[in-house]
Amino acid sequence: MVLELAHVSVLPGHEQDFESDLLQAAATVLPQADGFMEFTAHGWCLERPQVFLFGIRWETLEHHTEGFRGSELFTQWRALIGSHFDGPPQVEHFA
Repeated sequence: MVLELAHVSVLPGHEQDFESDLLQAAATVLPQADGFMEFTAHGWCLERPQVFLFGIRWETLEHHTEGFRGSELFTQWRALIGSHFDGPPQVEHFA
């Protein structure tokens, strides 16, 4: 099992819409992805209030980096949340 942690810097004024769209994407898009196990919204950073942290559990790293990211589902995921990004998300994977 692999844990993906994503730090997303969100455009000012987009916080509520981002959080709503993220939860919608997590409920509708992620469950269709092969290897998806669990989504957790951790919340807003105290030191950098424009940064939101979430985690996604995958069966393997490749389920995320090759399967999901190379699929139409990733396009749908980004269509729902990408317009709120203030730069590219910082994504790391943990064992």
